[in-house]
Amino acid sequence: MNTISISADSLKSEMVTAKSLVPVYLYATVLCSLSIMIGLIWDISWHTSIGRDGLFSSPHLAIYFGGVVAGLFSGYRVLKMTFSPSLLEINNTVKFWGFFRGSLGNLFCIWGAIAMLTSAPFDDWWHNTYGLDVTILSPPHTVLLLGMIMIQFGAIISVLAYQNAQKQIGEAAQKTYTLQFTLSAGFVLAMIFTIASDSFDRHDMHNVSLYQVASVLFPIFMVAFSMASKSKWGAASAAIVYSVFLLLMSWILPLFPATPRLGPVLNPITTFQPFEFPLLLLFPAIAIDLITHRIDKNRWVKSLLYGFAFLVVFLLVQWPFANVLMASKGHWFFATSRWYFGSEPTWEFRYAFADWMISSGMDLVIGLSIALGLAIVSAFVGLSWGNWMKKIVR
Repeated sequence: MNTISISADSLKSEMVTAKSLVPVYLYATVLCSLSIMIGLIWDISWHTSIGRDGLFSSPHLAIYFGGVVAGLFSGYRVLKMTFSPSLLEINNTVKFWGFFRGSLGNLFCIWGAIAMLTSAPFDDWWHNTYGLDVTILSPPHTVLLLGMIMIQFGAIISVLAYQNAQKQIGEAAQKTYTLQFTLSAGFVLAMIFTIASDSFDRHDMHNVSLYQVASVLFPIFMVAFSMASKSKWGAASAAIVYSVFLLLMSWILPLFPATPRLGPVLNPITTFQPFEFPLLLLFPAIAIDLITHRIDKNRWVKSLLYGFAFLVVFLLVQWPFANVLMASKGHWFFATSRWYFGSEPTWEFRYAFADWMISSGMDLVIGLSIALGLAIVSAFVGLSWGNWMKKIVR
């Protein structure tokens, strides 16, 4: 009886502590997600501004820092939960690889760290063998990006596990969990945008292909974030983090000097080139949040509303905003000074749309119809994913 009493008292004490304290591990995983995104955008700017980089270039070190720290923190927690768990941790872990115990977030971070570290020598060999990448999604970069996304998902899942497992959370802890989730979700949106950035150039903003790609990628994440967040503005908050982060990177990078080290240099530059101006996802995100919290319909009806709202609102703001970007020739705020050192700076369509860049007539109607269908399916998947995230407790 004494043993049971002591165990019950210990468990109660741990639960009280858990309600008021936010684990350092959560801060570390969110920081790792940020470090990875800084390194990734910096690395893209490096290739655009300088050209070839080394295995241990500064952007790569920022990326590796995120992967290594996330892996080490997660590995430590797995070992602790396996060999010396607390009473509360025993109930909030899953068993994997037949022996170890840990959270789903730990598992994602460990897998991500392994993939990232594996990609490093692979990428170095690839460059030495084939030279510069002509696309973001080269084989070694694909492995790296998968690893980075796993760590970012690990950060989100880790925060949700603590948030959802505790029925009564202290106000300060709840605010911290919500902020951590918002930051992690925003970094995921930034990652998705970066991966597909070749399709989101300002020259594509009057073409249905951009809206089709966006309709596949963004509703699934924004709907899921809207549902899983404790905030009534889960999707909008994540979109704000995504927008502010990309803007800050685009404004800060050009403050530092950079000189091309490869030829031919058709566009002489002296500073790092900014990244792409973010898509205006905040506006469809607001519409998604309003549907989440004000409309109570079955899953298919909600998916239809989500998909329609996303595409219509996004189209209404992004299409005319493309004209603003084209008119802001080389303006620092809009990051339109960005231009690869190997590209001709006097190209006649650098700040203008060519006829073949613009969708019109039946091509526009058919293309947008396809985009709508893609957005609805993406939103439906996001609904299912969001419901699953609301139930994560381990």
